[in-house]
Formats: sequence, structure tokens, C-alpha cells
Amino acid sequence: MGNGRPNGHIVSCDQCPLRALSCLREFSPDELAFVKTFKIDELHVEAGTSFLREGARSDHLYTVLSGWAFRYKMLDDGRRQILNFALPADMVGLQGSLMHEMQHSVEALTSLTLCVFPRSRLYDLYSRFPSLAYDITWIAAREEQLIDGNLVSLGRRSALERTAYLLLHLYVRAREAGLAKDGVVVFPFTQQHLADALGMSLVHTNKTLKRLQATNAIHWQGRAFKLRDKNLLATIAGEDVPAPQGRPFI
Repeated sequence: MGNGRPNGHIVSCDQCPLRALSCLREFSPDELAFVKTFKIDELHVEAGTSFLREGARSDHLYTVLSGWAFRYKMLDDGRRQILNFALPADMVGLQGSLMHEMQHSVEALTSLTLCVFPRSRLYDLYSRFPSLAYDITWIAAREEQLIDGNLVSLGRRSALERTAYLLLHLYVRAREAGLAKDGVVVFPFTQQHLADALGMSLVHTNKTLKRLQATNAIHWQGRAFKLRDKNLLATIAGEDVPAPQGRPFI
């Protein structure tokens, strides 16, 4: 089950705290009954642990129950590119389950709790519950959409634009996951993580963040990030504010 340890207490799908999030669609009774049997364990992963590694075969896929993680690739010389961040309700490991081996690694950014599902039962899910199969397809398509946005940032947006874009989308995703309070999100990542996601040096990232804060669109002190002017940040990013939409999870 990757580099982690089984959780002593397993949260029942009936009592799953993610089901209280307004952005997530509700299961039908039959779907919920299946998901309860599909989930076989929970895994607790300490911050800084890569629990899925590039090139490794994954017998399981996971849903983030609590905490943050990030997907990344390492170059031979040690340079790291963060591909995306995973928040509660996001699925990780699907690539390794369907393609037999991971093409990227996944690291716990914070202490992480994961719901564990066996790859061997994916066909059972697809054959018996087309609605859940569609949900997994939707999740994969959404991940592709997020990667597309990041690719545009790396290829065409200026340093200020790509920083604004990433922070805007991370704030919106964190808010949907119930992690925002009074417009403030405690981001668990460092400027180095941000630099690795933006494809910039740490020095360039620091200077760009200072420029962004000078616009008064955001305030970021310590780990507390406050979105002061969402429309201004979206204008800087050259991107409309993502509209709330219901989405599935497993």
C-alpha cells in the first residue's frame, strides 16, 4: 500500500466528512453500499513521504480524506517539477492502477489520511456501476484540465501571471474543500514548493510574490493566505474566476 501505515480507525463511508462538502455530489444508496465494500483500508502518511513513486506498480488507488499532497517528477540532476497539488476528495494513483506503473511520484505535503481502494476491483466498479465509472472518467478529465492550465502557465504566462493563476486556483480548490475560513487559507507549502510548481527559481519566486502582494490582490504572511481582491487576482492571471460546480468523488 505504498510508504505509509494502515490507520487504526477507519472512517465509515456513511460518516465520511467529505460528504458534507457542498461541492461534491451525493451517492445513491446503491452507490454508497458499493463504495463501502470498495474501500478496504485507510493509510496514514507522514509529511515528506513519497507514498507513490515514478516507475512503481500500484495495486491501489487512493482518495485524499484529509491533508495535502503533490504530484511531481524528478530530473536526473535532482531538479523537481511539481505537476499539481492534491486536496481532500482528490484521487491519486489512478494512473498507476490503469497503466500498471506510475509516470510521476506523489508526496505527502502534510500529514495525510488516504482511503484505499484495490485496483483489482476497478473492473467490478466499471461493469456494475456506470455512474461511478463516469465519475472516475470525470476525475481523470479534470486532472487533465488542471495540468493543461499549468502547461499554459509554464509556456506562455509571465512570472506574475502564472503565480497569480496558481494561487487563485489553489485558493478556490481549498475553499471548495472547506479549508477556507473568513477568506483565509493556511497553505502548507513553502516558497520552494511554489517555485517548483511555477518552474522558477526560489529567488525569482520570492520577488514575484512581493510584486503580487504590492497589487493588494493578496496578503500572505507565514502560511496564512488571504485573497483580498479575487477579481483583481483573476485579471492579473488573465483567467476568469473558476465557477463553483458540483463534482464527483469516490
